[in-house]
Amino acid sequence: MKRFSLLLIAFPLAAQIESNPFASPSALQFQAPAFDKISDADYQPAIEEGMKRELAEIEAIANSADAPSFANTIEAMERSGSMLRRVQRVFGAMTQSNTNLTLQTIQAAEAPRLSAHRDAIFLNPKLFARVKAIYDQRASLDLDPESRQLLERYRRDFVRAGALLSDKDKATMTALNTEQSKLTTEFRKRVLAATNLSSIDVDKDDLAGLPDSDVAAAAEAAKRSKLPVKYLLTLQNTTQQPAQTYLKNRALRERLFKASSLRCNGGSNNTRAIVARLAQIRAQRARLLGFPNFAAFNLDDQMAKTPDNAIKLMTDMVPAATAKARGEAAKMQQLIDKEGGGFKLQPWDWQYYAEQVRKAEYDIDESQVRPYFELDRVLHDGVFFAASKLYGITFKERKDIPVYQPDVRVFEVFDTDGKSMALFYADFFMRDNKSGGAWTGAFVGQSNLMATRPVVYNVENFTKPAPGQPALLSFSDVTTMFHEFGHALHSMFSNVKYPLLGGAQVPRDFVEFPSQFNEHWALEPSVFANYAKHYQSGQPMPSALVEKIRRSRTFNQGFATTEYLAAALLDMAWHTLSANAPPKDTNAFESEALKQYQVDMPEVPPRYRTTYFSHIWGGGYAAGYYAYLWSEVLDDDAFYWFRDNGGMTRENGQRFREMILSRGGTQDPAAMYRAFRGRDPVVQPLLEQRGLTADSAKPQSDR
Repeated sequence: MKRFSLLLIAFPLAAQIESNPFASPSALQFQAPAFDKISDADYQPAIEEGMKRELAEIEAIANSADAPSFANTIEAMERSGSMLRRVQRVFGAMTQSNTNLTLQTIQAAEAPRLSAHRDAIFLNPKLFARVKAIYDQRASLDLDPESRQLLERYRRDFVRAGALLSDKDKATMTALNTEQSKLTTEFRKRVLAATNLSSIDVDKDDLAGLPDSDVAAAAEAAKRSKLPVKYLLTLQNTTQQPAQTYLKNRALRERLFKASSLRCNGGSNNTRAIVARLAQIRAQRARLLGFPNFAAFNLDDQMAKTPDNAIKLMTDMVPAATAKARGEAAKMQQLIDKEGGGFKLQPWDWQYYAEQVRKAEYDIDESQVRPYFELDRVLHDGVFFAASKLYGITFKERKDIPVYQPDVRVFEVFDTDGKSMALFYADFFMRDNKSGGAWTGAFVGQSNLMATRPVVYNVENFTKPAPGQPALLSFSDVTTMFHEFGHALHSMFSNVKYPLLGGAQVPRDFVEFPSQFNEHWALEPSVFANYAKHYQSGQPMPSALVEKIRRSRTFNQGFATTEYLAAALLDMAWHTLSANAPPKDTNAFESEALKQYQVDMPEVPPRYRTTYFSHIWGGGYAAGYYAYLWSEVLDDDAFYWFRDNGGMTRENGQRFREMILSRGGTQDPAAMYRAFRGRDPVVQPLLEQRGLTADSAKPQSDR
């Protein structure tokens, strides 16, 4: 192993670098990654060479004898680092979607070096002096609005990285950044390992109630695991697991829940010490930069501006959410008692009995619904159809573009004039070398300066069907597809000059706006009718069943809202700790925080517990998980604008594209939204959509 590691970090010969697939832009359409030419051995040499080249470019900018100008400093930095950007975009995607021991070894070695590399740029005093000189004379430079925004962004990023610190404090910041990068990498590795190890082997008799397609998938998962078992229940990254909706075996439900909720709480994949130290490091970094805690630092350049604003939005919803959840729990307890269950509702019972109540109150069974949501039809006749109807774009599957895993599919996207505008990759199915959850990214970002077009990907974790079987989705899965494609549209429609401002390069509490907005079209009548067809007969979903789905859309929203608020407020609790706070016992702190914010319902645990809360410890949402709710205020309010102005028309879609989706980070997001809506957003649509007001009959959006 030592010998292998030494080979990995050996500096490559010049001839080897020139043949590296990342040394120059890919020859494929829109510079799409040449996965047929990329091997695991290519990543580390490319990362090392990419850093070397970028530092040389930065040094040339910083030490230029020419007076600082926007072109020779700001635009020059935008052009720099192209090789490193190419390899990092692909490597980052692979370590999440298709990792292995080699990639994890490289990631562990390179994470601290990449952190130090970033510090070498943003803590370079000569470089910052040039940025500051340009910034100080910005009023006289006659810059266009996008260039002014870019200059503001660079100056802010330098200051937030520590450019104004003393040399001593810069050294401290660099050390903290290095430690943070190592711990973040280790956290991700342990969560993936713990999730895989927590899979549960079962006998077929234990699976009573589970749909046949899921039983077949459990058998297929057992085969892929190469373990001496016949059926394997794998975990998704959330606390509650989908199988709990169907499993009649209460002991198995409990076993599955505990396997999920106790992940990373002990053993070799314990993350408790890691997350406690990460919280401390972030608070210490914030203190160096003059902030009382990390949340205050992080939200300073977000729409919310302060932790108090974000916390107020959430805590204002707690009473209504928990009251509704308690009412939901009471109905389930009545059903348990009526059946002579003889037990008190527990968290592992919630999904199962919620489904029973839903059947009783709405006469709807999830197993009735799934046959109408076959993945390929949802994609083509739902997600793509809605995008075509709103924005006029069309799609063509490409079998000739290489992919990184056989299940991945590629589509070429054509604009309203028929011209090719983007490539879209779809990676739908769960596998054991893939992080949990769903996300969107770009192998290539749009930039008019760099003459690049978007190459975007969606990643989900749907259960892979057995060979020859259809991939049937829950409506929650359907909504996830619409959600992630909303992110993809944000990147595909980007029309900006500078890479730093393109696509989803917006504040965290704005970035979920386009994705959550796109969820609304999953239930729009013309869209729903186009894709909700039986996978065998092709017949549309009966109107009575459609109506049941619509009426049930606010069902269980007390639970859904409470579990989300518990996680988001837990995130805030960790990140409002001061740098002087003593190290915390993870489980005790979590319990205290939930009580503090009055979301400590035993039957409704947080959507993510601290030890496997990947969003905040490994996914960029530190002190930012509230952003889903903040963005939901925007998306529901915007949806009501569509509803009041003719609905799903090409004219309305074009307006949304031009005023929101194409702008990236070129404008202040609050001003951008205000220009679109004609006013600031209001919270009433969100409350109505979630069924937290008296007017709760309207269908609501899901995540």
